[in-house]
Amino acid sequence: MSIFSYLSNPKIRKQQIKDLFFITFGIFLYAFGYTAFILPEKVVMGGVSGISALLYYAFHFSPGVCIWVLNILMLLIALKTLTKQFIFRTIIGVTIISVFIGILQPFFEAFPIITPGEDKFMHVLIGAALIGAALGIVFSHNGSTGGTDIIVAMLNKYFRLSFGRAMQFIDITIICSSYILFHSVETIVYGIAFTLIASYVCDYVINGTRQTVQFIIISKEYEKIADVIMNKIDRGVTVLEGKGWYSKSGVKLLIVLTRKYESQDVFYIIKNIDPNALVSQTFCHGVFGEGFDKIK
Repeated sequence: MSIFSYLSNPKIRKQQIKDLFFITFGIFLYAFGYTAFILPEKVVMGGVSGISALLYYAFHFSPGVCIWVLNILMLLIALKTLTKQFIFRTIIGVTIISVFIGILQPFFEAFPIITPGEDKFMHVLIGAALIGAALGIVFSHNGSTGGTDIIVAMLNKYFRLSFGRAMQFIDITIICSSYILFHSVETIVYGIAFTLIASYVCDYVINGTRQTVQFIIISKEYEKIADVIMNKIDRGVTVLEGKGWYSKSGVKLLIVLTRKYESQDVFYIIKNIDPNALVSQTFCHGVFGEGFDKIK
């Protein structure tokens, strides 16, 4: 199938429009949290947005312009190590976020919705939750907001660096550098708190809605349990042959994948059929296929 016929497919086109809508909405949410809650409280976050905030606090440079310029400079530095698709998505995402910040930042300066310093932790909490949710929405729909992950991606190609640790190191360095400007440990603490909250919310938005549970069930009443799970919960059951090493006797293992909200129903079924069954429960970040999420 050629790229043109791929893009002309109605389902593909519909998915692209849906992705674009949610990416734009997520970026707007990011800009709203950044300009309404973070900038007024003079909190320094990680990434390019944190560097742009520092430049704004120190020299009153426009945060929107700084974010766009810094991201383009990093793309030029890492040009040879990045894919064309990543570069294209990053330029689109960075341009949209810069426009939104450029519009909202002067608006909230003229019409603030919070009083800086009145309840700083609550404002940081709200801003972090909004920005974390925004990033989760953007990433869930194959978008990119650029940032220092461009440099990490480049370094990761030439050096054996853990992506997560490299990102943490860069973010902590940017946050700690705020001490040079504010001479305040409290500002660093707020910046770290922001990063932790935003990361948690981002992970929850990406994985929380599709969190699934895997059961491994060992029971002599495996046939009854399997039948009831299939009929009552409408979930498939896989039966595996096993052997108890202590008893040296054969056993049957049931493997069941369910949504998180269905897990209590599975326990109820097992308890009523065989209270002595051995049950292992594991949380999965995502299961893809029939009855679950589609692979994007």
